[in-house]
Formats: sequence, C-alpha cells, structure tokens
Amino acid sequence: MKRILFTSTLAAALAAALFMTAHTVTAAPEGAPAPYRHVVLFKFKADAPKEKVAEVVKAFAGLKEKLPAVLSFEHGLNVSPEGINDGFTHVFTATFKDKASLENHYLKEPAHEEFVKLIKPVIEKVLVVDYVANFVDHGAH
Repeated sequence: MKRILFTSTLAAALAAALFMTAHTVTAAPEGAPAPYRHVVLFKFKADAPKEKVAEVVKAFAGLKEKLPAVLSFEHGLNVSPEGINDGFTHVFTATFKDKASLENHYLKEPAHEEFVKLIKPVIEKVLVVDYVANFVDHGAH
C-alpha cells in the first residue's frame, strides 16, 4: 500500500513539474510594456432588433479607427458549450498601451461617450474586465 501511495504521489509531482516547466507565465517581452486589455461583454435585451445589435457591433468596432489609443480590437459571439455565460452573447476586446491610455484617451473621449449613448436602449447588462496581459512561454525550461 505504501508503495502504491508513494508511486502515485511521485507521478503526480512529476506531472506537475513537467506542466510548470512547459508552461511558464512570463512578463511582456523584454523592453516591451505589457499590453492592457479591456474586455467587454454584452447581454442584449430580448427585444433588441437584430439591425440595432448589428449597428452596435459595427459602432464598437469603429472606435478603433476613431481613437488611436486602441492598438488592436477584436470581437465575436459566445460559442462556449458550457452554457454558463449568463446570457452574455457578444465579446469585445480592445488592447491599449497601458491603463492611462484607456482612462485618458478612450473612456473620456466623445466618440466613446456617443457609443455608450447608442447602446443604452438595447443593452440589458454589461460586464467589463480589464487586465494586464501575461504571456505563456511553452518552451521555457
């Protein structure tokens, strides 16, 4: 019994060590600031017209062209098979140089304020999460 317990413990420890060595979380590449991500999820009202939803998506994507602080932008629909999205259907991610860029050159800009006015009539719920990106180095040892 002790041998089985020892072997199981050793196998688990080796597996954990291999995983940790193969997947090292690192900071941004040397000399580069870590990107600041702004993730927004929308739950539209049940009666929101499809045309209005499409207008909101297009307007959100259009903020990248209007606001140079947005370094990159992507969006998509929730496709998770887990069924725990709480009704959030649309996901948007904008990347900024840093938190100050988001706060001073995005959130306070008239284009963003107009966008917020546009979405209010059709949005039931919004979830926003910001984070500083870490990078996973699969080859670190």
